[in-house]
Amino acid sequence: MMHSPLNRREHAALLAACVCLTAGCSLKTYAINTVGNALASGNSVYETDDDLTLVGDALPFGLKLTESLLAQSPHHRGLLLTAVRGFALYSYGYVDWAASSAADEDLDRARELRQRARRLYLRAFGYGIRGLERSHPGLGTGLLRDPRAAVRAIGTKAGDVPFMYWSAASLGLAISASPGDAELLARLPEVEALLDRAMEIDEAWDEGALHEFKLVLAGAAPGVPDVPRIRKHYERAVELSRGRSASVHLAYAEAVSVPLQNAAEFRSLVQRALDVDPEETPERRLVNLLAHRRARWLAARADQLIFTDESPASERTAR
Repeated sequence: MMHSPLNRREHAALLAACVCLTAGCSLKTYAINTVGNALASGNSVYETDDDLTLVGDALPFGLKLTESLLAQSPHHRGLLLTAVRGFALYSYGYVDWAASSAADEDLDRARELRQRARRLYLRAFGYGIRGLERSHPGLGTGLLRDPRAAVRAIGTKAGDVPFMYWSAASLGLAISASPGDAELLARLPEVEALLDRAMEIDEAWDEGALHEFKLVLAGAAPGVPDVPRIRKHYERAVELSRGRSASVHLAYAEAVSVPLQNAAEFRSLVQRALDVDPEETPERRLVNLLAHRRARWLAARADQLIFTDESPASERTAR
């Protein structure tokens, strides 16, 4: 039996439906990519907020939203950058911090939190490498084999530097959160190679963030600190940040003042960190508030970090 031909109205409705169905995927992809671009452009509402607790409660939702969007658009560089940056920041500012805070009272709880922080750092690192592999396929495998040779393949494209920084930071912090893990410690050359190559491309990136992370790495290294080299990075980071970074002073204090047991310098640097006003630089508000929280924590633990004649005699004997 033959069907009657469609009338003009029915034909128009069918055509419109087909257009809508066909456009659905492209509109969905467009929307996801637009959100991804917005998330990756500049500082997010999280990084400018002044309520650490609110940000800590909200970040997991934002991170899972980012991962949901990545499931639909797995190669979007903006979403990948948001993921590596977000997971690293959340782990450092909340999970790793909670582990440090719990260490004095509940070692089991601290160990559990540190393991979670490690997993989150490595998840961040995975997203960072995925972002770099969009331009440099096979980079992750190359880093495992020969880090210095692998990073030489990364050209001078400025858009790669944020991925290099956050990948290096994520892996470096994962190593720091995993004391005694020889397998992970063996990956430190990957961190150094990524960081050094990023500095070759743009050493002034993000107002001295690369130089500041050099201080963090120096603080985690065993042995006597190389003070002239560390001070050079410290002074350059302060210069590039125009004195607006509180964390750089703490990084130097932990890299130099604590190992050399310089109590006066330690106290001075902690105070310099606290003197940075988060309200003067809204785009750095969250990281400066996190630094203030750490500065107060370090100040409270000064007698446990630096064993000087200023400590009570009973504590010196106990030590």
